[in-house]
Amino acid sequence: MKKQTLPQISRQIASPLSAIASPQRIGILLAIGTGEACVCHLEAALGWRQAYISQHLMALRKADILQDRREGRYIFYSLKDASILDLVTASARLSGLSAESVSALTNTRTIPS
Repeated sequence: MKKQTLPQISRQIASPLSAIASPQRIGILLAIGTGEACVCHLEAALGWRQAYISQHLMALRKADILQDRREGRYIFYSLKDASILDLVTASARLSGLSAESVSALTNTRTIPS
């Protein structure tokens, strides 16, 4: 296996960080949390239009942060690796928020269809 250079590793690390570096995408990650949600659930939780949410979901899927599963006509999204929430919580602490305030807003259950 070829050893990666520092710039290569830096780019690889920056990829998921840049994918979540927007308040909208962080909101989506918190709304999905450790559970799952379809676009209609995210519309209700976030108050945004379907097309706007879908655009952000596509970017998060492309960055390999989200996975999806189809159930009938609905597509449910979940985090590929829940440790991304640890990153969001760490960022919240850096910005002066408590981990508890982030935890209180994070979905921890599967939303019923």
